Amino acid sequence: MPKEHVIDEKNINTVLAEDISFKGTLKFSTSLMIKGTFEGEIDATGHLVIGPKAVVKAQIKAATITNYGEIIGNVEATEKLELISGAKLTGDIKTPDLYIEYGCIFNGNCSMPAKSSQSQQPSYKEKI
Repeated sequence: MPKEHVIDEKNINTVLAEDISFKGTLKFSTSLMIKGTFEGEIDATGHLVIGPKAVVKAQIKAATITNYGEIIGNVEATEKLELISGAKLTGDIKTPDLYIEYGCIFNGNCSMPAKSSQSQQPSYKEKI
């Protein structure tokens, strides 16, 4: 059984509460947390947080995505994707930085392109 998560919401600009069910297209540039259900498309340049009880059925693109709940759909995080213990993700992901905690479920394909602003890192052999 996944641990109970306490999320500090004071640094999140907008929170869609647990009793909100929303369909459509979301666009934002700061931070947004979904605690209820959402169906549609998310096209953002900010930080998306999916709460532990949230269910999101959407095509998602955001800079950073932190998932505590359930995502059904393809996901693109241009900076980082985090799956926190107990999270579920069914769909393909594309991100240069991926973090998956123990106890997550991920079913899909993953591609990890290099960060566009990141300078080329030397290979392991060159570091020695």
